[in-house]
Amino acid sequence: MTTTNAATAPAVVSGTTDVPKSSSSSSMSSTTGSTLAGNFQTFLTLLTTQLQNQNPLDPLDTNQFTQQLVQFAGVEQQLKTNESLAQLVTLQQTTQATQALGFVGKTALVDGSTATMKNSSATWHLNVPTDSTVEISIANSSGQTVFTGKYTAAAGTDIPFTWNGMGNDGTQWPDGKYTISATGKDVANNNVGIAAQVQGVVSSVDLTQSPPLLTIDGASYTLSQVKSIIATSSN
Repeated sequence: MTTTNAATAPAVVSGTTDVPKSSSSSSMSSTTGSTLAGNFQTFLTLLTTQLQNQNPLDPLDTNQFTQQLVQFAGVEQQLKTNESLAQLVTLQQTTQATQALGFVGKTALVDGSTATMKNSSATWHLNVPTDSTVEISIANSSGQTVFTGKYTAAAGTDIPFTWNGMGNDGTQWPDGKYTISATGKDVANNNVGIAAQVQGVVSSVDLTQSPPLLTIDGASYTLSQVKSIIATSSN
């Protein structure tokens, strides 16, 4: 589904994603871990002091002492568990960073509705769940609608829709960023959700964020938003 027009339907994903809030694995070890460690040391001090100062004629009850030892072992195990979890989180972040770096320079297909028109050509990839009549609207970076069209689209995923930059009034719009939106109706006139995707070259990776952020065509995306990597043809 290409040319000046194309087909699509309701659910359109924003092409410029919000940067997710950075999460730090240190919070688990520095906050929870330090508190637990402090309680552990306090408990150990109290237990040792209690044993040193107990009355030989009235020693600590055996059952009570056993319970305290069980609590002692439980707290120690929790500390070790927290340390192991922190190590796993760190390992996962390292793996994500290594994987993200491998995308630099490659062309990726990601969820998004904003594409860059170059040389009077902008392409989106549409996912149409069922045969539908699709109404497409394209707006420029100022939010002005520059093109609308209605099409019939067969069910399919990753259906390319290419716009040549020509407006409905015959105006040739300049290269730049354009956003597509689509609504669809099936044969029973029910609304059909159509997701849009865009492709672009991964220019950089921000490893200071967790998870790492890929920069594609000036917008930031997480690894989970990457749907596929498109092979580039070689001469």
